[in-house]
Amino acid sequence: MTEPTREPFSPNEFFGLDGRIVIVSGAGGGGIGTAVTRLVAQAGATVLAVSRNPENLAKHVEPLAAEGLPVISVAADASTEEGIATVVQRARDTEGQLYGLVNIAGGAAPSTWMPATRVTRADWQALFTQNLETMFFFSQAVAAELASQSRPGSIVSLSSISGMNTAPFHIAYGTAKAALVAATRTMAVELALDNIRVNAVAPGVTETPASGTYVDTDPERDRRAIAMGRRGTPREQAGAILFLLSELSGYVTGQTLLVDGGLNLKWTHLGSDNTSLFLKDETFRAAITRRNP
Repeated sequence: MTEPTREPFSPNEFFGLDGRIVIVSGAGGGGIGTAVTRLVAQAGATVLAVSRNPENLAKHVEPLAAEGLPVISVAADASTEEGIATVVQRARDTEGQLYGLVNIAGGAAPSTWMPATRVTRADWQALFTQNLETMFFFSQAVAAELASQSRPGSIVSLSSISGMNTAPFHIAYGTAKAALVAATRTMAVELALDNIRVNAVAPGVTETPASGTYVDTDPERDRRAIAMGRRGTPREQAGAILFLLSELSGYVTGQTLLVDGGLNLKWTHLGSDNTSLFLKDETFRAAITRRNP
């Protein structure tokens, strides 16, 4: 029997990022955004690495450029119209063709953990600005730029496992990340007409500088709570993001990929008081469950 004809497989061809520009918003924190910047640059793209903190860019991003990777630091605040406009103009001025956007900017400080009864309107609005509005308006600007050039593109945003399940004592953050998933699905439908794909990644517990402010180290607990028995790394999250960004996922849009080592399969990380077993000290646990301001 004659073997069927197979198309030649080339990983670089499927990544398809050579000569393309990818914007990474939130690149300077030393965690997932920085790992994405490195991996996407290694895949051939010119990366515009965006952070509102020049010191973070100097510490975490400029060493990548010093290694010879095609990474350009851009100091801009992605939560403002001016900041987004600065980045889009930089993309126009950079050699190559704009193709991708990765929305990493977001997160939540430990002070934002509290019962739903204590959340103020200012708390709510700040977390929605940080985690939803920044993603939406940056995506809107990049999609408009791509559509004006009749170019295909790919947008990948960072949700959270907190947006895929309940988020006790972190309701504003969890709701904003859930809204990001909804926005991803709707944008995917609309932008498919312009050949622009829109997807998201929802990390589980990941070892990043930010998570270290309120999550401690307990390998035995990790083995109990996570199917794979350990926490994820920024590089592992970056790998999933690169997959969704590239032509390897060329027929995927509107999806949110859980990258959690199976934590969601063993959703047992809540104690009897409904607080996360990952929280690092009892003082913090008491502070976030306190009912009165």
